[in-house]
Amino acid sequence: MDKRLNILISNDDGINADGIIRLARMAVELGDVWIAAPSSQCSAMSQKLTIFSTIAVQQVDFPAPVKAAYSIDGTPTDCVSLAVARLLPVKPDIVLSGINYGYNAGFDIAYSGTIGAATEAVMRGIPAIAFSEQHDGVHEVADKYMLPLARELIAKPHVPGELWNINFPGCPLDELRGTLYDREIARRCLYENVYTEDTTADGRRGYHLHSKPIAPEDAPEGSDARAVLSGYISVGKVKCRVMV
Repeated sequence: MDKRLNILISNDDGINADGIIRLARMAVELGDVWIAAPSSQCSAMSQKLTIFSTIAVQQVDFPAPVKAAYSIDGTPTDCVSLAVARLLPVKPDIVLSGINYGYNAGFDIAYSGTIGAATEAVMRGIPAIAFSEQHDGVHEVADKYMLPLARELIAKPHVPGELWNINFPGCPLDELRGTLYDREIARRCLYENVYTEDTTADGRRGYHLHSKPIAPEDAPEGSDARAVLSGYISVGKVKCRVMV
């Protein structure tokens, strides 16, 4: 891949998240980079779009040598949509989303703002790659392999309506078991959700959501969830449901 790319990066953890900074530092090896990311945490917003209020935008300093970085008071989808429509001087060759704080595999991708941002890109005819990693693991695997994997996937023909989805295990490098390709989306949630009763600040009854990953053996063979929970890098595709 000799051509330097025009790259848009977004996420759902917010513009100050460690993951987007690490992703941007990698991406400048591939081309010119612009950042358009939420000003605050926007996990589990899927492909939500802001339609009833003004979306505030502020150009900000960013700890990587990018062309420009925009902090946006909106959702991940807002960020990609607005950046492509108004903020960037060129149409991106590719959109990178992440690195998400937590896996995006199985049915949980339906909730993911990281996947939502990437889906917005493919709906606009732009190839996209979503990157996620274990939320409480080390970064060694992602930091070593995200550049070669990005180069490899960018070089492949873009299939309209599909995005690449990469999940990195949070293990040390010497415990990585390899990379598994063509992983299917697990036909179940990767995280088990439990609601515990709580009390709101004004004294009303409420519930708080807690999640934990399933055991590797409970994830289907050949799936993204089984791969990453077993210590492999998982590479698969997500199809935009309105395009295929």
